[in-house]
Amino acid sequence: MEDHDTGAGAPEVGVSRASPPPSGQASPSAGRHNGRPVQPWSGHGQAGDASQHQNGQNQKAKTRKRRKRRRGRKVFVRDDAHLAAAGLSAPTGSAAASRPPEAIVAALPLAAPSRPEQDVRRPPVQELPVFAALDLGTNNCRLLVAVPTRHGQFRVIDAFSRIVRLGEGLTANGRLGQPAMDRAVEALKICGDKLRSRKIRKARLIATEACRTAANGAEFLDRVEREAGLKLEIIDRQTEARLAVSGCGSLVDRDTQGVVLFDIGGGSSEIALIDLTGHRSPRLANHIVSWTSLPVGVVSLAERFGGRAVTREIFAAMVEDVAVRLHAFDGRDRLSHVLASPKFHLLGTSGTVTTLAGVHLDLERYDRRRVDGLWMDRDSVDRMVEKLVGWDFQQRVANPCIGADRADLVLAGCAILEAIRAVWPSERLRVADRGLREGILSELMADDGVWRNNGRGRA
Repeated sequence: MEDHDTGAGAPEVGVSRASPPPSGQASPSAGRHNGRPVQPWSGHGQAGDASQHQNGQNQKAKTRKRRKRRRGRKVFVRDDAHLAAAGLSAPTGSAAASRPPEAIVAALPLAAPSRPEQDVRRPPVQELPVFAALDLGTNNCRLLVAVPTRHGQFRVIDAFSRIVRLGEGLTANGRLGQPAMDRAVEALKICGDKLRSRKIRKARLIATEACRTAANGAEFLDRVEREAGLKLEIIDRQTEARLAVSGCGSLVDRDTQGVVLFDIGGGSSEIALIDLTGHRSPRLANHIVSWTSLPVGVVSLAERFGGRAVTREIFAAMVEDVAVRLHAFDGRDRLSHVLASPKFHLLGTSGTVTTLAGVHLDLERYDRRRVDGLWMDRDSVDRMVEKLVGWDFQQRVANPCIGADRADLVLAGCAILEAIRAVWPSERLRVADRGLREGILSELMADDGVWRNNGRGRA
């Protein structure tokens, strides 16, 4: 089951245009990679050299670049040449097998334009550092790999996203089910292959609500380390809320006074109240004045109330269930001084709001470039929710922005959205097809100082 959110296609605004995730096939041997034991990788370190074939490709690309320079043309190496030079396939051979546990390979040089009046050989351009973020949620497994560009921005060079439904049955049983764990491990093996095929400076690999609450969550992560070679950390809810805010900073305009950002997940929903009436710092997360994490998401809510045949009465009951939880949130009034302002708005980052946006735009195929950053007014949101509530299961399946993978979850997401809108009414909702992964990348790059130290990265 592939998720339509691959992280690809966005303009360079905090996160840039990404390559479509190549399909991959995980190794059938548990705990092995190309016949060798998989070494666990936690996101730091470097490893060996690219193959002779890759070196040959590198040399040919450099030769072509020098010839073009002599003709006085500006040259930019294409992204696909970068990827070929990097070598996306997993390392093979005894040398690769002997690398340290964190090992991954290959560099991404960035070609600089040449000046026509100069016909001199320039020194090699400094390699751009590569960063990675992996988010294993209750419903999805997602990976982004990116390099920094201008200050506060980065370019995605690889991405992967798959619906795995890790939290399936968790509400009833309190444990992760075997089929769900199998699906997640297979997706994580693909992510592991992608990470080991690159020279990553820093990465963060996180797991959220399903692994937080499952009685066998830690046991499952031990299996992930053995079979996929990835060491994931379970983050707390406050960290999850902060990362969601960090990932959406570029979608909050400079004159905004207040934002309620919400991330409707599979097993939990994070809500952050952001007050921007004072001096604004570069990090949006610094302005969080209150936050909450509701232990309810699209998977858990749909499993309790049903997601296929949802009557209006069932939908109203789902909204009320979430409303009761929000009523217990003591910090919900921290933005009361800006709620009536036209410079206040909601910002939603989840499959629910991106699906609503796709239906609103009547897309024949989901297009992240058109959805990410889209503004929807109150009436448009009302119409889309009403439309989805009025559709039966097969009509939801037939919509290209919903499909079979989301048809039984989308109304639970709409119920959570309606409860949020009732507490914080707003004339505008901004849609974000970004979130935790982008937040991780932004924080990793800022903490590493790449934008501060790299002259190319200054705005």
